[in-house]
Amino acid sequence: MNLRKHAWTIARAALEAADPEKALLRHVRVVDGVLIAAGTRYRLDAIGHIYVVGAGKACAPMAKAVEKLLGKRITASCVIVKDGHTLPLKRVQLAEASHPVPDERGVAAARRVAELAASARENDLVVCLISGGASALMPLPAEGFTLAEKQSVTQQMLRAGANIHEMNAVRKHLSRIKGGQLARLSAPARVLTLILSDVIGDDLSTIGSGPTAPDPTTLETVDEIFARFGLQLPRAMPRIETPKPGDPIFARVRNLIVGSNVLSMDAAAIAAKKLGYRPLVLSSTIEGETRDVARMHVQIAREVQRTRRPVAAPACLLSGGETTVALKGDGKGGRNQEFALAAALDLQGHPGILAMSIGTDGTDGPTGAAGGMADHTTIARAKGRSARADLANNDSFHFLQAAGDLMITGPTRTNVMDVRALLVVPTAS
Repeated sequence: MNLRKHAWTIARAALEAADPEKALLRHVRVVDGVLIAAGTRYRLDAIGHIYVVGAGKACAPMAKAVEKLLGKRITASCVIVKDGHTLPLKRVQLAEASHPVPDERGVAAARRVAELAASARENDLVVCLISGGASALMPLPAEGFTLAEKQSVTQQMLRAGANIHEMNAVRKHLSRIKGGQLARLSAPARVLTLILSDVIGDDLSTIGSGPTAPDPTTLETVDEIFARFGLQLPRAMPRIETPKPGDPIFARVRNLIVGSNVLSMDAAAIAAKKLGYRPLVLSSTIEGETRDVARMHVQIAREVQRTRRPVAAPACLLSGGETTVALKGDGKGGRNQEFALAAALDLQGHPGILAMSIGTDGTDGPTGAAGGMADHTTIARAKGRSARADLANNDSFHFLQAAGDLMITGPTRTNVMDVRALLVVPTAS
């Protein structure tokens, strides 16, 4: 069996299922002048103005879907996307900004988002689009706090290996727009937020730092995170609390998830079965240190090959979620490439297994690769490089590039976390 070719087929099926435009249109439609979003109905002739705002790496195709639904009914808009992730649209204004470290373009666009939300009145509708990357793309620092200071915190947390929940808890309290504060700005207008989830468990308060969702974290939560990671601020942090569950500002807010990691894994499983594998979804909520997760996945694959447990080969083991990398070196790579490199070390001497991991957004860390793959030949094919040295230096990109095992998709304009697959076939005794 051509494991590499099959890995690509499975990866493409996962990406197709995460298509943001199709995902949104599966959940939202207009029928006889009524906008219907999973049971919530909005009579369009009773709405004064419609404002379309939001941010995220997948928001361009989401905005395209909203254009198809609402067209000329859209009054004004500002949706922020990552550089290179834009599309030619007629009604929705797209603004490009930097990700994962925010920049001044993001600040200017986020200020426009806040202005549009604040201009909405009681009979207006604010349609908010949120996908992965929204936190970095919509940076509107709290009063008295600068973008440079916010960038410093983001970089410290990335280097320390903070997870998405910890990152967002801090971001919310350094922002004027996150942690339910966009809903606060929009009140008393109705708000419909359409979300492509990139968060384990689809927690509304975490996806994009929950700009229209109640925030369960507090200033005390942030203090604890700062102490645990040894983070430093150049000045005292603003002590402004975010709106909490039960706040009346959320009475007219509807948050709707239109796409998630689970749907992509389901599609990958179907593709694997068509290729002749027995698919087994291990979990859609995998998190933890990338190297440890890679080692665990390889051990399960070897168990399948040796004992036919928990499934007989040929098998496709699937998992989703989002791991973390504690940066200790100055190399180039991302969590999916580091997964592949770590797996390659454990796959030496074990033919018949291929490990693959991709970020569904098409960009893994600060690289042009979506991720990587590895088998028992990967280490030998990366001539002139040391796998252990590159792993220690977090330089998975250059190692996999030398081995020819990078997975490059280009921008996918979607983001539902990561998809991993281990293909296992029987070997001769």
